[in-house]
Amino acid sequence: MKQQWFKVLIASVFEVGWVIGLTHATEWYQWILTLIAIFLSFYLMIDAGKYLPVGTVYAVFVGLGAFGTVLSEIVLFDAPFIPLKILLIALILVGVAGLKMVTDEKSEEGAS
Repeated sequence: MKQQWFKVLIASVFEVGWVIGLTHATEWYQWILTLIAIFLSFYLMIDAGKYLPVGTVYAVFVGLGAFGTVLSEIVLFDAPFIPLKILLIALILVGVAGLKMVTDEKSEEGAS
């Protein structure tokens, strides 16, 4: 099952990439990379959803994507650092971690 969660993590990284691409792409090759990132993020998320509970996979995917997008905007594009925004994103991540911790292993193995 660790391999499936790794797919969700990588899908979230690609999600951050395509969100940045949709916002900042100006050249044709940047749009191509954005489209590739969209395809890979959804492919990996859907594939992991075949073996893990779909609701939990989606929550983890979106939570990590939101965190990564906010962090990359601050680090790469000089977005203002707003402590309340970071606190709220952290609450999302706590909720996502909680969902993963309470996910029953049997329901993970039973999905296929």
